[in-house]
Amino acid sequence: MYQQEIKTLKQKFDQIAGRLSEDLATVRTGRASTSLVENITVSYYGSTAPLKQMATLSTPDPSQIVIQPWDKNSLGDIELAIRNSDLNLSPVNDGNAVRVVLPPMTQERRDELIRNIHRKGEEARVALRSVRQDSWEKVKKMEKDKKITEDDRYAAEKELNELIDSYNQKVEEAIVNKEKELRSI
Repeated sequence: MYQQEIKTLKQKFDQIAGRLSEDLATVRTGRASTSLVENITVSYYGSTAPLKQMATLSTPDPSQIVIQPWDKNSLGDIELAIRNSDLNLSPVNDGNAVRVVLPPMTQERRDELIRNIHRKGEEARVALRSVRQDSWEKVKKMEKDKKITEDDRYAAEKELNELIDSYNQKVEEAIVNKEKELRSI
């Protein structure tokens, strides 16, 4: 009975870990990466779409991202979307493509980004604990309603704790890897 709750919990944990991975991919390291801009939403002809669905993204050198839209009329919209994003980038529209030149990282900026990824990691851990707490409450309610035995509750608690430990470890590994990326010059 409680196994279904654990399956649901695992799916929610996977979603939280996936969201953290997406968030960390958008954090700029010393090298240009298309993942930095690919999910920026662009308003175009009354609808919005992620940049990766409107253009070809490339990194011709380590400090530049080139965005070549399939429709040249969208150049201005793409430029505006990048300028208005929270990435503090300055795109240049050359008439055929939008170029984003990334300035070199200062130590102050690296430290700020590291604090930011640690904050995101803590938010992920809080979300994991919150979801685990909800599942634990459901398991205790199942025992109270005589749907599971006391032994099942102990087994469920052990599984919940093992699951949260493994996902906390995954979050920590992701944060440490991203921090190493940021610290390397």
